Amino acid sequence: MQSIDLSGKRVLLTQASDFMGPALAEVFRECGADLISADGLVAEPDYPQRLLAESGAIDVLLLNLGIPAPTTAVPEVMDDEWRHAFSAMVDPLPRFARAVLPQMLARGSGKILLIGSASALRGMRRASSYSAARGAQLAWVQAVGTELASKGIQVNAIAQNFVENPTYFPPEVQTNPAFQERLKREVPLGRLVSAREDAMFCAYLASQHADCFVGQVFPVCGGWVGR
Repeated sequence: MQSIDLSGKRVLLTQASDFMGPALAEVFRECGADLISADGLVAEPDYPQRLLAESGAIDVLLLNLGIPAPTTAVPEVMDDEWRHAFSAMVDPLPRFARAVLPQMLARGSGKILLIGSASALRGMRRASSYSAARGAQLAWVQAVGTELASKGIQVNAIAQNFVENPTYFPPEVQTNPAFQERLKREVPLGRLVSAREDAMFCAYLASQHADCFVGQVFPVCGGWVGR
């Protein structure tokens, strides 16, 4: 833990109670970060501006954005499902950028780290709306990260799957024998990546040791993408 020192860094975490929020909060506090945990409705258009106005100076923005993944067959995907996926996971991105970037640009430093999904990197059945929204997230990170690299701001993403978290892999899923067989069959690692392993990698990317990464997408999925 000593090698990742976030002392003095003010970190804003969205959806702090969901998805990777609890694990990220625990690890970032252990690393010394001054963590601001937020649980507001990220889909509200004015929420990012209000949140940043209340939070003050932010060194690292952790965009932890997730919803329970729909499992709808392609011909049955309706507009409301499609819009919900994009309103929850894509529409907030430019709003948060408008809210946080002025202060980062003025300082010439800052980090934005998106917690995304590897579903955008490998085809999945019955996941078209969810995967499309996750793919849009990663495309946004790549474009924005490239644009802001020369400004001293690093924007990157973790594209994860088969990572322990309460939204997608709660205990009742993990203990299901059929799911354990699926892990052995589909994931080279043979197990879930632990929430702590993932959160530690996030902390590394948020640290000064990772200033060289810009506009990059890091799969964290136990080798699932490479199969």
